[in-house]
Amino acid sequence: MAQLPDFDAADIKRRMNGAIDSLKHDFGGLRTGRASTSLLDPVMVDAYGAKMPISQCASVSVPEPRMLQISVWDRGLVIAVEKAIQQSNLGLNPQTEGQVIRLRMPDLTQDRRKELVKVAHTYAEKGRVAVRNVRRDGMDQLKALEKNKQISEDELKDKSADVQKMTDDMIKDMDAALKHKEAEIMQV
Repeated sequence: MAQLPDFDAADIKRRMNGAIDSLKHDFGGLRTGRASTSLLDPVMVDAYGAKMPISQCASVSVPEPRMLQISVWDRGLVIAVEKAIQQSNLGLNPQTEGQVIRLRMPDLTQDRRKELVKVAHTYAEKGRVAVRNVRRDGMDQLKALEKNKQISEDELKDKSADVQKMTDDMIKDMDAALKHKEAEIMQV
């Protein structure tokens, strides 16, 4: 399959894979009752006049299956890290001892599990929209090439079908990831 001057199928696939990676990263931040260091990835701390992820001002570990431990490197940032966790809407209550903050994972209620499933569905829809936007960009590139007589109408149909197949495959992967995350959240 010869590469077209302004159309790069590998770039389209890379961008779609980026949307899936982003979705999986978002799913990692959803609490399932088990402690995971990725749970704190979206939490940003006001430190040194800028917002930065917790991982840049502390080390996060999982000493027990239902507990996170955050060792803050700079004593002056302990309160800022604690405040960021409380404002993150993760439903976690930090317990501070010196420069160490412990987060015990509370049991998830059935209502909270349903809320988390809704959030997961929102993340998945955002991912699907991102994939569809990449598909639209690819289709626009192909139509422009056909309009400029750089490819034939048949090539346009073939390449468009390839882009659509990539899109369908990516959305199927996202739906499978959503189904897996939903089962993980609802697991009692």
